[in-house]
Amino acid sequence: MSSNDRTLPKGVTAADFDKAMREIRAIVGAEHVLVDEEPLAPYNKIMMPVADAQHAPSAAVMPDGVEEIQRIVKVANTYRIPVYPVSTGKNIGYGSAAPVQRGQIVLDLRRMNRILDVDAELCTALVEPGVTYQQLYDYLQENKLPLWFSCPAPSAIAGPVGNMVDRGVGYTPYGEHFMFSCGMEVVLADGEVLRTGMGAMENSNTWQVFKWGYGPTLDGIFTQSNYGIVTKMGMWLMPAPPDFRPFCIQYPNETDITKIVDALRPLRIAMVIPNAVVIAHTLWEAPCTPVKRADYFTGPGAIPDDAVLKIQADHGIGAWNVYAGLYGTKETNDANWKIIEAVAAGTGGTIITEEASRGSQALQYRFDLMKGKPNLGEFGLYNWRGGGGSVWFAPVSQAKGTETLKQMKMAKEILGKYGFDYVGEFIVGWRDMHHVIDLLYDRSDETQTKNAYACYDELLHTFANEGYGMYRASTAFAEKVAATYGPVKRDVEKRLKKALDPNNIIAPGRCGISL
Repeated sequence: MSSNDRTLPKGVTAADFDKAMREIRAIVGAEHVLVDEEPLAPYNKIMMPVADAQHAPSAAVMPDGVEEIQRIVKVANTYRIPVYPVSTGKNIGYGSAAPVQRGQIVLDLRRMNRILDVDAELCTALVEPGVTYQQLYDYLQENKLPLWFSCPAPSAIAGPVGNMVDRGVGYTPYGEHFMFSCGMEVVLADGEVLRTGMGAMENSNTWQVFKWGYGPTLDGIFTQSNYGIVTKMGMWLMPAPPDFRPFCIQYPNETDITKIVDALRPLRIAMVIPNAVVIAHTLWEAPCTPVKRADYFTGPGAIPDDAVLKIQADHGIGAWNVYAGLYGTKETNDANWKIIEAVAAGTGGTIITEEASRGSQALQYRFDLMKGKPNLGEFGLYNWRGGGGSVWFAPVSQAKGTETLKQMKMAKEILGKYGFDYVGEFIVGWRDMHHVIDLLYDRSDETQTKNAYACYDELLHTFANEGYGMYRASTAFAEKVAATYGPVKRDVEKRLKKALDPNNIIAPGRCGISL
């Protein structure tokens, strides 16, 4: 490979880059520094509808501790080389492990995979960034601890630190993950180590039980940002309830979304339903059933409504499929179950219990997620169209029926204009709904790839014009999404960046933040 073919950080010479790599190899060991094309392949852009070169890394480095990270950031400051931290690198649909800008060094924290503490009495855990949800689940099972946690859909391979830092969500009553984190350890750009909350005190034993400490609460600035590298995180676990009663309510019409949301919102706010309610559209359920798109439609454009209706009829799928659960004692769940039955009957829904769902792949993975059991059931989505392209569009809406119907119609119209299907769901919410749409396309098809980018761009700006912001976004659209939140917020973020990372070496461009 000639020097002209090498991927280098912007503004860094090959000679300086090689010097930096030699110094980093001395810190972590040569076997934990990757610079050649083939071993770097897992860190390349995978699903995003942009050119591969746009997010190509220059190297990947795998430290095994806080001290090594401190030494690495000092090297990065010396040579002005940006590092892009990832925990497990499985941020599927939002960018995976690829750096936000070409040439950044991926700081892969997967070797830091130690479960440092689990307190069964206080229901807390302290973990490193490389710990996966599956690893934590196995630990709890092996030690016979009656504790659950909340995890996202790709949970078996993803981890709690990365998901929380990206403000991901899950499906148990602890589904708002940042809300149920408690205490961080962060390596700052100058190499200093900050412990947030009570962790800042020497000999503190309340780091994982009291979130706030004294003074300004700092944890939030290290989520969806690039102000530091999170190396430890506390999280709250929930006691396994004596009685867990998951259920699905199916509805026959797309317009039913209005009465679904308006009927369930009061139950969610009052905590009759304590977990993240999911309202999944037919085409989210179909590929996880599994059903193949090609069996119902092979023509150009989006799948027509009559084909969607046939899928519903053939496979017993609702136009909307509501997933939730009751968590409590048998007595409390018996009482609340009567409320659920009344709501379903009053809104025209059909309840499917866990017992009645036996044999349904789509329902079982949902019920497992609602008790914090990791799985990969949702990966069936990627077989729907085929071709491996996926970019998730995730605007927030109010938990009002009319708002969700409006968003669904807007999205469906724009997706159809570019020939893509509406594959969406509304999730979580006490007073909000996260509207998650998986824009699936064939990345081996150049036209579809270009259309996917243009479609996402139109979705983003159309929704922003209506006042709908994104709660999370693909790294390919970080700058555009950040711009929709206005100049004052961005200016404050830039001032924080300048104060904490004056050489701009931690993931510049992440969430649109850079100097």
